[in-house]
Amino acid sequence: MHNFAYHAPASLDAALKLIGEKEDGKIIAGGMTLLPTLKQRLAAPSDLIDLAGLADLRGVKKDGNEIVIGAMTTHHDVSASDVVKSAIPALAHLASIIGDPAVRYRGTIGGSLANSDPAADYPGAVMGLNATIVTNKRRIAADDYFLGLFETALERDEIIVAVRFPIPEKAAYQKFRHPASGYAVVGVMVSKTGANVRVGVTGAGPNAFRASDFEAALAKSFTADAIKDVKMSPDGLLSDIHCSAEYRAHLVGVLARRAVAQA
Repeated sequence: MHNFAYHAPASLDAALKLIGEKEDGKIIAGGMTLLPTLKQRLAAPSDLIDLAGLADLRGVKKDGNEIVIGAMTTHHDVSASDVVKSAIPALAHLASIIGDPAVRYRGTIGGSLANSDPAADYPGAVMGLNATIVTNKRRIAADDYFLGLFETALERDEIIVAVRFPIPEKAAYQKFRHPASGYAVVGVMVSKTGANVRVGVTGAGPNAFRASDFEAALAKSFTADAIKDVKMSPDGLLSDIHCSAEYRAHLVGVLARRAVAQA
């Protein structure tokens, strides 16, 4: 690990000031991705700006027909929240099966979304539930947020402060879990609100995306049988040592049907 200066700002404004001042500074939330990267000397930031002390960025609440989750809320706290379990049980379930206990007690929803690992679970939820990413500057719709591999719409001096999830009528999350890491080889979040159906996919491509063909079929009939003949194209999907793009495409269909049946 290379040397760096450590900062623990006491407020969001102080954190933003540090980001502006430190040209090669990095924000650290739960540290589940950044710390291993530093240990492997794959990154050498001059400064680390730790958001752990910003209590205003933690917590869960219901605001009208939305669940608002602070960016520094841990996966465990999302999974254990009575508010989330009552309003969007699929989201509580998703948080409960992220990684392992060590990851769930330290990792945060904001850190996960800012990092945008292609195999992370929350990106699938953001797409499948039509969430809004709230930053210190603006609100970013789910469909505009994920741009590519580890790439998001966030600007350098932008910090996620909360995520707003509309409460659906029905929703469910299914994932094919990597046996060692717990990452999603493929994960699918399905939701229905009135005539609006969304199918968010994570793990299959360079970033989370919506499966529009599945959505169109489910909008006509929200049943597993409605998508039994819908096929996901493997074009552009990930192919690695774990499985091929063709297998991931197959898994999207299998998990989507399971999610619909569960919902």
